[in-house]
Amino acid sequence: MLEQIAKNIRARKLVRDGEHLLVAVSGGLDSMVLLHVLHSLASEHILKLTVVHFNHRLRGRESDGDEKFVRQAAKQLRLPIVVDAADVKAHATDSKQSIEMAARELRHAFFARTAKILKIRTIALAHQADDQVELFFLRLLRGASVDGLAGMRWRNASPADRSVQLVRPLLNLSRMELEAFARERSIHWREDTSNLSTDFLRNRVRRELLPLLQKRYQPGLRKSILRLTELLRAESDVVADVTREALKKVSSFEKLPVAVQRRSLQQQVLALGVNADFETTESLRLNTGKVVELNPTTRLQRDEKGRVQVVTKSAPQFTAGECGVELEAGVTKVKFGDRALTFRVARQRGRKFAPRANNEYFDADRIGPKIVLRHWQAGDRFQPIGSKSSRKLQDMFVDLKVPKSERHMRVIAMTAEGKIFWVEGLRIGEKFKLTDETTRRLVLRWRTR
Repeated sequence: MLEQIAKNIRARKLVRDGEHLLVAVSGGLDSMVLLHVLHSLASEHILKLTVVHFNHRLRGRESDGDEKFVRQAAKQLRLPIVVDAADVKAHATDSKQSIEMAARELRHAFFARTAKILKIRTIALAHQADDQVELFFLRLLRGASVDGLAGMRWRNASPADRSVQLVRPLLNLSRMELEAFARERSIHWREDTSNLSTDFLRNRVRRELLPLLQKRYQPGLRKSILRLTELLRAESDVVADVTREALKKVSSFEKLPVAVQRRSLQQQVLALGVNADFETTESLRLNTGKVVELNPTTRLQRDEKGRVQVVTKSAPQFTAGECGVELEAGVTKVKFGDRALTFRVARQRGRKFAPRANNEYFDADRIGPKIVLRHWQAGDRFQPIGSKSSRKLQDMFVDLKVPKSERHMRVIAMTAEGKIFWVEGLRIGEKFKLTDETTRRLVLRWRTR
C-alpha cells in the first residue's frame, strides 16, 4: 500500500519533496489511512503535514466525537491541527442548497482559507476508487456532461480558491484495500452512521444500485467504470484543448462544432465563478445576444463571437405571496414584483383580435370579476389553448427549455376559484379563450419595470 501510494504521488506529480501539506481528515477509514500513509512517507519525502478537520454539526454528539477523535490522532502523530465548525443545515436553508452541497461549500472554504493563512498550496483529500464509481452513477443519474462523468481528477484547483490545489493520492485504491491495510496496521477509524441512511442518494447508489449491478449484470463493475472514467477524462481534456485553439482561429461561433460550442460556454461560465445547467447553456448557445437569467440578480449574454458576459442588475421585487385584483370596468393597473400589468375590460363580441407583443386576450365573463396573481409553485397544472387536458407546469417548462432560474419569476394569473388562465410567456388557457359567444373581453398587457 505504501509503495502504491508513493508511486501515485511520483507518477502523478501530486506532491513535491519538502512540501507543506494540509491533510483533510474526517476520522473515517479513508482519511485515517491517508493520514497514516502520508505520515509514514513524510520522512522519505521530507514532507511537513498539518491536519485539518471540519465539524459539520449534523450528527450532534457523534460529530463532536469525530472532532475529538481526529484531535487525538493528530496529537499521537505529533502533528499540528486546525479545526473549524459551522451550522450546515442553516447554511443549506439560507443558500437554498442540499445539505450535501452546503457541507461541501463550507468545508472547501475552510480548507482553502486555512491553506492561505498557513501559506500552503496543496491539500490532500482521501477520495478513493469506490468514491469515483459512486460519483459516476450520481452524475449519470443527474444528466451530467462528459466532463462531469469523467469524475474526480488526481489533481485540480480548489472550488473555493483556484490558487490552492487538491490532490487525491488514493484514487485508484478500493475501500476494501484501505480497510485491509488499516486492520494490518492497527489504524483505528470512526464509522459515520449517516452512511447507513438511504435518505441520501449517494447511500442508495452505494448500498442498493451498485450491489445489484455487480450481482446481476457486471461482477467487474468497479474496474469497468474506473476504466471508462479514465477514457472520458482523456477525451474531455482533448475537447477542452481543441476548444481553446478553435476559439483563437474561428471568427464565427456558429461555425464551430456543437461540442466545441458547448465546452466553450461551460468553460467561460465556470471562469466567471458561476454554474449553469444544461438548459441555460443551450439557451446561450442558440441565441446570440439573448439575456439569459442565471439567478434573480445575474444574467448572462453571448455575443456573435461566442464570448459570454455577466450582466448584473438589481434584485427584482420577487413577491412570494399573492396579489388579488378587482377587474373594474375600463382599465386596471397593477404592479406585481418587477412586472407592471394592465387589465382592460371592454364590450366586444367574437373571437377576432389584432395580435400585439406582450398582449393577451380572454373571455372576461369566463374569468370573472376578480383574479389572483402569483408565481409558479410546485404542483401547478395548466391547460394551454389547443390542449384537451391539463399538464404540470414544471413539465411544460422543461419541454420548452425554460431555464430553472426563470421559472419562479414567471407571473401566473388565475381566477378566484384557483383556475390558471395565463402563464407569462406561454399560451393562454383553453377554457378562457375568445369564442364566437364572447360578449366582453379582457385584454392583458404586461412589461418588466
